[in-house]
Amino acid sequence: MVLAAIVASFWGFNFVVIDWGMDGIPPLLFVAIRFAVVALAAFVVPRPRTSWRTVVGVGLFMSLGQFGLLYTSMALGLQPGLAALVLQAQAVFTILIAAAVLRERPTVPQIIGVGLGIIGLAIVAAGRGGDAPALAVALALAAAFSWGIGNVISRRAGAVSGRGRLGSLSLTVWSAIVVPVPALALSFAVEGPEAIVVGLAAFGWQSALSTLYTAGLCTIAGYSIWNALLARNPSAAVVPWVLLAPVIAMASAALLLGQLPTAGEVIGGMLLVGGVLVTGFRRRRRSSGEPGFAGVPEPVTAVAISTPAAVGEGVPAVPPAPPRG
Repeated sequence: MVLAAIVASFWGFNFVVIDWGMDGIPPLLFVAIRFAVVALAAFVVPRPRTSWRTVVGVGLFMSLGQFGLLYTSMALGLQPGLAALVLQAQAVFTILIAAAVLRERPTVPQIIGVGLGIIGLAIVAAGRGGDAPALAVALALAAAFSWGIGNVISRRAGAVSGRGRLGSLSLTVWSAIVVPVPALALSFAVEGPEAIVVGLAAFGWQSALSTLYTAGLCTIAGYSIWNALLARNPSAAVVPWVLLAPVIAMASAALLLGQLPTAGEVIGGMLLVGGVLVTGFRRRRRSSGEPGFAGVPEPVTAVAISTPAAVGEGVPAVPPAPPRG
């Protein structure tokens, strides 16, 4: 729970840092630069013990798809706080995809928590989303869907390999190798060679600091922790914690950019926090007549079952049903 909250803080402040550093630089070029920096760590980090299909899948969906679409939406005028808000649709996408692919069923507290979070997101959106460009919002939603697919790929690979915490850094770093060349190719095709030349000339100390923050804290540290949490816990128990990111993004945007939250944003943010807290509560199995304690998450052991569809990748993990107190 603490690690998930820390990652959410990194990612929440990340939106302001991206907006600050991308000034004058085409978004897809900025994505290519960010992940080129992350990929340098592959010289010292061993290759993950998983298939190349998993590495490529995480790189394409969790990195290239998510951030290529997100950066573009922000370049089109989506404000950092609202971008952070829309991106949290990934929580719903991930739980739905995981339910279909991994057969993971969310618990009652997780369903309630996600419901509170969605209500909070809707309240915040109603308070500030009217002037957002429709295309920018659509791209941010597409980024959320891409992130959801990447979450499930990471969850399945971690549960199958059993490496969890040890393999998460390797998967994060090596999947970044997939991003720079396609991102640069898309930048040439969409943004044009002239925009790339102008963007490289505009890359100064501000953009460099932004890249170091996004590549170091948000990608290498943040996604390493995130992938480890996904590998050791059901997706529905981990993903809702990212609902804290919009609260952090809006607070930092208010302090640093003067984008003050409305009353709806404050109320919605409180519901988001409440929803995240609710998802973390589970009942522990009672033993020796002791009462169960709601609030301490239990580790979940993934049980693999063989299916024909799993050839070449490993087998999907089916976590056991949560114990009932």
